[in-house]
Amino acid sequence: MVFAATALAGIGLLSIYSSSMHGGDFINFNKQAIFLTLGAALMLALSFFDWRMFRESPALILFLYFMSILALAGLYFFGSFNRGVRTWYDIGPVTLDPIELLKPVLIVLLAKYFSSRHAAMYQIRHVLLTGFYVGLPAVLIFFQPNLGPCLVIFSLWIGMLIVSGIKTRHFLALILCFSAVFAFGWFFLMMDYQKARIMSFFVPYDPLGVSWSQNQSKIAVGIGGLFGKGIGGGSQTQYGFLSEPQTDFIFAAISEEFGIIGIIVLLSLMLLLLRRVTRAALRSRDNFSRLFCAGFAVLLVAESVIHIGVNIGFLPIIGLPLPLVSYGGSNLIATFGILGVVQGIIAYPDIGLSADER
Repeated sequence: MVFAATALAGIGLLSIYSSSMHGGDFINFNKQAIFLTLGAALMLALSFFDWRMFRESPALILFLYFMSILALAGLYFFGSFNRGVRTWYDIGPVTLDPIELLKPVLIVLLAKYFSSRHAAMYQIRHVLLTGFYVGLPAVLIFFQPNLGPCLVIFSLWIGMLIVSGIKTRHFLALILCFSAVFAFGWFFLMMDYQKARIMSFFVPYDPLGVSWSQNQSKIAVGIGGLFGKGIGGGSQTQYGFLSEPQTDFIFAAISEEFGIIGIIVLLSLMLLLLRRVTRAALRSRDNFSRLFCAGFAVLLVAESVIHIGVNIGFLPIIGLPLPLVSYGGSNLIATFGILGVVQGIIAYPDIGLSADER
């Protein structure tokens, strides 16, 4: 697990270095290297952490949750604009994205709630209450406006509901509710540019405007060939045709410069990491640790599928990083932090059990 996560971060670091070559500005590369070091140190520290504190301290979980809500609300007043969206706080030379810090808090909260009520998941009130816990930050994120993270945290919620044993009729009712909410949002809440991105996905009508980013991404993916153009050799990446090659479109940048071979290595490492996390969930001996690991697996799948789907033209443009690979200290450190807790669960499975259970 450590090897896969570190190797993925290393591939991302190499791609960030490559995409920085043409402009000669390596500040993002240098910061990402520091973030990687901090993330690895946090993972090591949390691997020795007694993770029962999360399971046995509801007050701590709620405190972290409401602090996350306050941080999201504060973006409306103190957050920095980035392409018309308030997404982070500027703290000196670095930025802090509270959305990335919310994700592990939600995993802990949902794992705690579902593990405590595992035998009563047939009751709809538990679905509705956890939906409120997820819906409150989702509303704050949506009106930033930032649609991508909303989809991720709702995917996290649905995935953990399925693992916890939601009834089929409740699941179908949720699908109907999501459809109704999407229809309402389309007509009354979504910005024009968000609608344009979705419409251009189905009917490309503005190749030099709203469809530009995705068209250039598909070109970058397509021209990489077997071995790629080499470090610093990708025309789409180096000359500005590919927008955000270090974050939202880093998969396309890697495809162009490292080719099919590079993508096979990248996907193999991602599948290895997912396999190890899933295995940790299956081997966990208590419900909380099982649901925590499962929630992390769902998060990895949701973010990776959406990011890659956007880059290869299978999904409308939704700005999301590729976990452990894209530039961004908040995402990298938060993901490594979750990995540290998973390592602790694997190394010390019995501390989650009572004396009688042991």
